[in-house]
Amino acid sequence: MRQSQRLDKIPPYLFAEIDRKIAEAKAKGHDIISLGIGDPDTPTIPAVVEAMHTAIDNPRNHDYPPYNGTAAFRKASCDWMKKRFGVELNPDTQMLANIGSKEAIAHVFFAFVDEGDYTLIPDPGYPVYKNATIFAGGTPYSMPLKAENKFLPDLDAIPEDVAKKSKLMFINYPNNPTAAVADKEFFKKAVDFCKKYDILLCSDMAYSEMTYDGYKAPSVLEVEGAMDCTIEFYSHSKSYNMTGWRVGFVCGNEQAVKALGTIKNNIDSGTFKAIQDAAQEAYNAPSEQTEKLLAMYKERKEILEDGFRDLGWHVEPSKATFYLWLPVPAGFTSEEFATVMLEKAHVVIPPGNGYGSCGEGFFRVSLTRPANELREALNRMKRAGISYKMSK
Repeated sequence: MRQSQRLDKIPPYLFAEIDRKIAEAKAKGHDIISLGIGDPDTPTIPAVVEAMHTAIDNPRNHDYPPYNGTAAFRKASCDWMKKRFGVELNPDTQMLANIGSKEAIAHVFFAFVDEGDYTLIPDPGYPVYKNATIFAGGTPYSMPLKAENKFLPDLDAIPEDVAKKSKLMFINYPNNPTAAVADKEFFKKAVDFCKKYDILLCSDMAYSEMTYDGYKAPSVLEVEGAMDCTIEFYSHSKSYNMTGWRVGFVCGNEQAVKALGTIKNNIDSGTFKAIQDAAQEAYNAPSEQTEKLLAMYKERKEILEDGFRDLGWHVEPSKATFYLWLPVPAGFTSEEFATVMLEKAHVVIPPGNGYGSCGEGFFRVSLTRPANELREALNRMKRAGISYKMSK
């Protein structure tokens, strides 16, 4: 059979490759600690689980859901945006339920990108941004995220001819994989850039609620004029430990929401209504449940930050996400260092170049393992002689 030529342009999906390497190492009898995929290791918060028990028994939830989400879920999501960010939205025209963020992010490229169009994507960044551009027939243009610029893209460095051919721009703060954050000043600059060149600004806010030490992530939609050119993608996955539930929403510019909805109407049949009922309860979950979750990640974050400092790394305390983004020792490529970690310490980390060429020289560490495993991973590194000052 003859498969699509576009598949030849798609590299192996990073996290599928990580799963493969874990399976190979386990087959050799190694006890593996994976600090790779950002998948919570603790249960969904109780308020959501309890609501699901009730919702799944309700026969009205057993038929097809509305394509754009139930009216109750869309209203609850708008109410949450108003409470959290002070952003007013129309639940009928500016809010769209989704099967988690990944599905919606991939679909928006089909709604806006034609053959020959450019997209502006962060590098390093979530691999779906680049791959979905290719699937849609577009050309991804990398916006380098550099440490010296606090992992914010330099919008002034984008060539004007590229900007004029670009249909959309993705930004992602709090950021995966770098854990960087952005302020409203940067968001205003991004909005003004996109309005100048008639570009759809797409803000991936999957980690908006995963913040520490009093920091609260802002929304791009708080910026004056943002509603003219911006949509934001939210997910319940990380905020409430709901990765497997596959539920979230997109909100913002009415035209963009409608266009994305048209793609969805023709590709999927919506999110199970019982899940939408349960997801509404997440917005009103008892504060002690969400605070307990963040306190757990904060403890883990500090274990790893302190541990890597002891091994020679310079580590700035992160304000958000459940990742650390660290440089590899001098003389190593990202993949070489990831191989050393796997073979000598039996610890899995994603190499930074898996998130884009500008991720070369870095690696990502996830906090989604118990504290005792994180300590054991650090101890294994120490016993194996792995440190920032190590040499080949």
